[in-house]
Amino acid sequence: MKNNIIGLKLGIVIISLFFVVLLFLGIVIDRLFTNFYYSEMHTETEELTSHFTVMAESEDTTTEQMMKTFAEFSNVSIFNISKNGQVDFHSGVHDSADRSFIRAADLEAIMSGKSVSFDYKDPAGHHYFVTGQPIAESDNIDSALYVMASTKSMEQSLSDVRNILFLSGFGAFILALGITWVIARALSRPLVQMQKATRKIAAGELETRLTISTKDEIGFLAGAINDLAVDLQRYRDTRQEFLANISHELRTPITYLEGYAKVVMDGLYETEDEKNLYLNIIYQEAHRIQDLVEDLFDLAKMEEGNISLHLEWVDLSEMVDRAVRKVELKAKEKELGLAIHHSGSAVKIHGDEKRIEQIVMNLLENAIRYTDQGEINVHLVYEATSVAFIVEDTGMGIPEAELPYIFDRFYRVEKSRSRQYGGSGLGLSIVNKLVSLLGGTIKITSQVGVGTRFEVHFNK
Repeated sequence: MKNNIIGLKLGIVIISLFFVVLLFLGIVIDRLFTNFYYSEMHTETEELTSHFTVMAESEDTTTEQMMKTFAEFSNVSIFNISKNGQVDFHSGVHDSADRSFIRAADLEAIMSGKSVSFDYKDPAGHHYFVTGQPIAESDNIDSALYVMASTKSMEQSLSDVRNILFLSGFGAFILALGITWVIARALSRPLVQMQKATRKIAAGELETRLTISTKDEIGFLAGAINDLAVDLQRYRDTRQEFLANISHELRTPITYLEGYAKVVMDGLYETEDEKNLYLNIIYQEAHRIQDLVEDLFDLAKMEEGNISLHLEWVDLSEMVDRAVRKVELKAKEKELGLAIHHSGSAVKIHGDEKRIEQIVMNLLENAIRYTDQGEINVHLVYEATSVAFIVEDTGMGIPEAELPYIFDRFYRVEKSRSRQYGGSGLGLSIVNKLVSLLGGTIKITSQVGVGTRFEVHFNK
């Protein structure tokens, strides 16, 4: 997994968990088999001992021969121990001289009518299951019968089972290792693609896109990265366009200022009226630059959250009437109809008068700027909990695809640098931020060739 650290880590985690589970499962299975074999052998030894005891208590003269044959057939050793600890009868492969398994406490318990069972290891290191039971004659216990069953076959069976478990576990681990490698590669591949894509985006390749379309968190993250790339690309393009627009907007008035100032300084005018005309142009262009700089400063303050509001009770009806009168001349120059409509009982709202007027003026001037013919209707609607300020025009309209970005900083629907419409792409961004600061909402609807409607709601 070269250059795929996340895949390596993921693979290590998965295989480690699988190894722990496999190890735990192997131990559990081993204990189950071990306990099963031990339990079965204990039960078998006790049952054999009971059979031998019954045979020993029989008065048949062939009993000893039958017990020897049965012991050889069952692969066990039999010891008949008297009360004084002497071996009265022995059969089987175990050394009859070995008496270490005969313990006084066990013998005493057997002689009292009890049975004993225990594990035994002889001096040679062999393991046995030993069961002792009493032999009674005429209701009197006169000896003890010990049956010794070697655990060698059981241990061999357990060893075979452990070998099978180990080989199966090892094979499963190798198989899991391969599957984990494939899974880790498959799961980490989208992350690696996203890492490479984000590095390209960070390096300025904003056209980079991811093609991951899974319906899960990874797919959603890939979609978010694509959205981020689109936003960054749009921001870069609008910023470049903004800088070009600002350069143009500044270059033109500066050129006017320089040219007409030189005319006045050099006295290249014939009458005072001509001089005053040049001075008036200089004043207007200086005012244009001032407005542009103020817009930039206002936007910067709002972006940083440093703009202060002076809240007071504002008569919105009077303010809107005043604003409409201010823009009437511009509307008449373009032969546009301009009408204002009031609805509901007028009440004052709590807000910053200067900023509310800035919102109203921006929307009115924007409507006049982008309307070449027809009319502009202004509505002021007093509702139960809010006041709606609405501006409707019959201008060029805004394409539906452009509407989500209309309030973005630097964004302009009109892409040309022509001075036909003017504007720097800051007005609507400033309006949107001011409305938000004042706790209101703004909504825009538009149709190309029909017109645009801005609707602002101020809380009462």
